[in-house]
Formats: sequence, C-alpha cells, structure tokens
Amino acid sequence: MYKYYCLNQISEVGMKQFTEDYAPAGGPKSADAILVRSANMHEMEFGPELKAIGRAGAGVNNIPLEKCAEQGIVVFNTPGANANGVKELVIAGMLLASRDIIGGINWVQENEEDGNIVKETEKAKKAFAGYELEGKKLGVIGLGAIGVLVANAAMHLGMDVYGYDPYVSIDSAWRLSRNIIHAKTVDELYKECDFITIHVPALESTIGMIDRDAISLMKKGVVVLNFARDLLVDEEAMVDALVAGQVKHYVTDFPTPVIAGVKGAIVIPHLGASTEESEDNCARMAAKQIRAYLEHGNIQNSVNYPDSDMGLRGKNTRIVLLHHNVPNMIGQFTKILADDNMNIADMSNKSKGGYAYTMIDIDSPVPEKVVDDLRKVGEVLRVRVIE
Repeated sequence: MYKYYCLNQISEVGMKQFTEDYAPAGGPKSADAILVRSANMHEMEFGPELKAIGRAGAGVNNIPLEKCAEQGIVVFNTPGANANGVKELVIAGMLLASRDIIGGINWVQENEEDGNIVKETEKAKKAFAGYELEGKKLGVIGLGAIGVLVANAAMHLGMDVYGYDPYVSIDSAWRLSRNIIHAKTVDELYKECDFITIHVPALESTIGMIDRDAISLMKKGVVVLNFARDLLVDEEAMVDALVAGQVKHYVTDFPTPVIAGVKGAIVIPHLGASTEESEDNCARMAAKQIRAYLEHGNIQNSVNYPDSDMGLRGKNTRIVLLHHNVPNMIGQFTKILADDNMNIADMSNKSKGGYAYTMIDIDSPVPEKVVDDLRKVGEVLRVRVIE
C-alpha cells in the first residue's frame, strides 16, 4: 500500500488516478509521495519513506530540489499541462494593453446611474481608443510548451512573431509555426518588437533578465508581459520605465508591493493556470507520474533526476538506485549482483548533472543482504526494490 499526502487542494480528477493500492497518509512524514501546488516546502523535514514529490504545475521554486536529490527523493513537475490556460491569458493581456478595456469598463461603472449614459458614451469612448494587434511585432522569449502556443496563436492574430530560445527542444521546434522569425539574440528581439512576452523558468541565469539594460534596448512605448515568474523582471527598473514612458504597459500575473497600483501596470492576481481544465490536467499528470515511479521506477518530467523508462517490470524484480553521477558505479552494482549469482535481465543508467539513476531488472527475488550491500556503496543515496 502506497500512501500520498496533499499539501494543497488537488483536483479530484488527479486523485482518481490512484487505485485501491493507494491511500491518503495521516501527514507528510508518513507519505511515500507528496502532491503540492504552491505550498513552500523549503523548511520541511522529509520523512524516511518519502520517495517522490509531484508538483501540479511547472514552476518548482517552492521545492528544495538539491535537498530532495541528496535524499533520493524524485521531484516531478507537469510541463505543458497548464499551457493552454496561460496562453489564453497572455493573449488577453495583450488585448488589455492595446485597447483600454479596463478604463472603459471602469467609466461605465462610474456612470451607470447617468440617465444620459448612451449619449455620453459616444463622447467618452475616445479616451479609451487603442490599437489593433494585427501587424504588430511580438517577441517571445522562451519557446517551451507555453511559448510555442503563444507564438502560434499570435501568428493567427496577424502579428509578426519573433522567437528566441537557444535551448529549444526538438519537440517544441516541430510544433512551432515555420513563419516565426528566429531572433539570433535576445537583444535583437528587444529592439524590434512592440510586445515582449517572457516564458522561461526562474534560474540563476534568467532571474532579473528584464533589467535596466534590457529595457533601454526596447522601443519606446513597448508592452512587456510576464506570466512566467515575477523574479524574471527587475521591478524597480520596470516602475521607472513606466513612469518615464519607455514602457507603456507592464502586464504581469504576479502582484507585488512594488508593482501593484503603478500607473501603466496591468496586474492580474496570478490567474494564468487558474482554470478548471489546467488544474485537472496538472493533477492528472502529477498523479500518473508518481504512480509510474512508485510502481515501476520509471521517471518522466523530473527536475532533479534524469528521465528514465524501462517499461512495465512484468514478473521481474526491479532494483532502482539513486546516486551521485561519478565513475565506476555500474561496475560496483553489477559486481555485488554477480557475487550473489544474480542474473541481470535488463538495465538502464541515466544521468543529469551531478545525479544519476540506475534501474536493474532481476529475474529472481533479491535477498536483503544484496540490498544492504548496494546501500553501502559510496555515493549511493537510495535503493528501492520493486516486486
């Protein structure tokens, strides 16, 4: 029986992925797996049984990835599961910035009791006139699951779309419209585009990337959209740019004390993935990934260990080893098994940065002594036997 614990409310669609072999844990310290959305886990102490954390969403800033890796805990996220919901809100953000829809709606609410509102509307609407998206240039920084959808959708709206991503995956490249203009540098995109939207993770190399220098390269009156992470934008620099008129609008899904209420900032209360469909998709995907790992040792969409898939284990006993990515680990594992006259039916070894993951199928039961010997190998972080 596997036990799971939810740190946040998780969609019932996801919970239905668990079979009768799963049950809710009484608390996080007794769980085999934890599902989380936004709860901060950095100060948590993990129980010895915790094997996996499933983030129902893409960002993992709330999870201590290195600490988990060192304890042999695989962290999953759900890239692409909420992509359509975010894409639609990005398009809405561009429309809010190009047409003063918010100002117009506010005017109607302020004058709703005016008996002459029909007549006054014709006079007032000039103050809220905007411009169309067709023919404007959109720059998309980051062509992952969300960035590709935004770029393709903008093409259908008649925009000229520039894309920048030096690490674009083969899958994303296949899904990207061939009419997207490839920006060779991000500076090129800054200089050319009327709208700039950012869709990259918050990494050491990307935090604060939209800074004073970047903004200085942009067209006067540019619209910047941030539905990825607030940390990607230097908000003090953005406020100054809004006040100076260098940036016409900053559309962000992340309210902070610095940016909320600033003239020209269109601040949305983190609604990007807040749709029923997105929450269902993320929960379903997270639960499936946890099941695949707990039951068969297969890893898909891990952020701290390599992806690895040896299919269903069938009648074999599967040994999974989480360890540091150093030389001679495989040799030590196979020697221990050979010394006990155990036959290896199949094996896989993958690495990701400083960590590696080895799966070994054995066509016989695995004695506890063998498991103990494997645990004693230097640089091994965790050993699991799946029978």
